[in-house]
Amino acid sequence: MKGKLNTITDPGFAALLPAIDLFNAKAVRLLQGDYNKMTVYNEDALNQALKFKADGAQWLHLVDLEGAKSGTTPNFEIIKKIKHESNLMCEVGGGVRDINIVEKYLSAGIDRVILGTAAVTDENFVIEAVKNFGADKIAVGVDVKDNLVAVKGWTEQVNIKFHEFLIKMRDLGVKTFICTDISRDGALKGANLEFYKNILDLNLDINLIASGGVSSLDDVKALASLNIYGIIIGKALYTGAIDLKQAIEAVK
Repeated sequence: MKGKLNTITDPGFAALLPAIDLFNAKAVRLLQGDYNKMTVYNEDALNQALKFKADGAQWLHLVDLEGAKSGTTPNFEIIKKIKHESNLMCEVGGGVRDINIVEKYLSAGIDRVILGTAAVTDENFVIEAVKNFGADKIAVGVDVKDNLVAVKGWTEQVNIKFHEFLIKMRDLGVKTFICTDISRDGALKGANLEFYKNILDLNLDINLIASGGVSSLDDVKALASLNIYGIIIGKALYTGAIDLKQAIEAVK
């Protein structure tokens, strides 16, 4: 179901999720998914996680950018360290393409694992993940460009309309979706409110987490007013465009 934003530290709820994109254990950001347009914001991703915790974060959205391309877990150790030293709720994506990786993350204490490319290419994997670990532990990332689903770290598009994909995944038992409008991600252009309204208007009875383009406190408030399940904030936190403490207060 669509859950109102709140800050309960329960895997079934998410409010504001500061994003840490990992590359060589550093906190970085890409512009519109382009690996050639990478900015390093913190040489130590753990240090960044602890900063977010100090500002009041209760969830973190972690993405292994190297894993997203390779289908492996090169940043596993730093992700595990972030989870255990911050003691925050953590969801992780990037390169999760088989059941062993899901189990590896969940066994390490990660609270929710995000299936990306593999959810598009292997429906049986999705079914197995939900069956083995429960819907609360699994999310599917739906990255969208020109209304089509994008995969492999946003480097390829497939001929699947994103709303059809949402319905298919929901019917397989998935209830939490992280939807990213790639055209807005990392560009500080503002959240695409119409994009998320259109998804919610489908009345799919899913938990929708918005990602991409959130660049101001007004964006946060506008998304919260949609009764959306969660909001991922990335570059705007690193540039200072959004103050995390103020954003958390704004959605309480």
